[in-house]
Amino acid sequence: MPLKVRIALDAMGGDFGPSVVIPGAAISLGRHPDVEFLLYGDAKLIEKELAAHPALRKASRVIHTDVAVAMHDKPSVALRRGRYKSSMWQAIDAVKKTEADVTVSAGNTGALMAMARFCLRTLPGIDRPAIAATWPTMRGDSVVLDLGASIGGDAQHLKALAIMGAAMASVLFDLERPTVGLLNIGVEEIKGGEEIREAAELLRAMNSQRFDFIGFVEGDGIGKGAADVIVSEGFAGNIALKAAEGTARQLAEYLRAAMSRTWRSKIGYLFARDAFKALKDKMDPNKSNGGVFLGLNGIVVKSHGGTNAEGFAYAVDVGYDMVRYDLLTKINQTLNRDAGALVATPSAQEVVS
Repeated sequence: MPLKVRIALDAMGGDFGPSVVIPGAAISLGRHPDVEFLLYGDAKLIEKELAAHPALRKASRVIHTDVAVAMHDKPSVALRRGRYKSSMWQAIDAVKKTEADVTVSAGNTGALMAMARFCLRTLPGIDRPAIAATWPTMRGDSVVLDLGASIGGDAQHLKALAIMGAAMASVLFDLERPTVGLLNIGVEEIKGGEEIREAAELLRAMNSQRFDFIGFVEGDGIGKGAADVIVSEGFAGNIALKAAEGTARQLAEYLRAAMSRTWRSKIGYLFARDAFKALKDKMDPNKSNGGVFLGLNGIVVKSHGGTNAEGFAYAVDVGYDMVRYDLLTKINQTLNRDAGALVATPSAQEVVS
């Protein structure tokens, strides 16, 4: 393993650019002093933020770029305007050139995926990358994918997602044979569309030694932790993610309103504030920030565009862990062990965000 983990940051990505990216990197550096940063973007804006973080300044190199991908740019527009010269492209290209071990960006999801596919290419047997992230559950954490990299997909695509998700779960959770479930509208074998039923048959037939396929999982099974890995095509996966994040914020607001309604509830809050703080931390979407683009010849992590510095730091932490735990090697080992299990899948509509 490398003595240093080299992280390339798209400093202009997200809703707030360097004002969030730089403080977030500083927070992550405090947790991982063995990190070196390559900061791509407007050097003047980056240096202004770095002035408040001398330790980060010492651990960083700033690479000026004149072009930044806008959050509303379509992937085709981003590729046309930003290929080779934008902060997003150059951060990804640093991984391709082995100048960095991982790229982290809070920028436009569709543009980031398009550039990452174009620049890094996909692993053998993988036609489309997926966005995978850890999801807090009642029994710990699960890996959920695809959270919106592409829309739709046939049985072979879902099978590829299961293989990659299982590799990620084995790395993150130190599991020899993680359990894998397919997100569906019911657990019965007759439920769901043709693609998901066929995917279930393919996964059962694999009888993989790398993971244990348990069948279908309903939507409420994600939060219950019904499986170590939950697999879905990107449309449903993204809706599930946004619904869960919205519900977490809604419950937090309900609790805040209830605890401030009467003097008795305020006193009750004083006695239970440690418990409420633990609940708030568990429900905080920022602490689950950082989706990994699985299936590429390199590691790319996507942060929420509207996150704060603490949330961006968690995305950087995810990138650090993926390098330290050698995710790419693990995925390649899984794919090689299941040689012939995957075939190229047809293209699908990519998310534009």
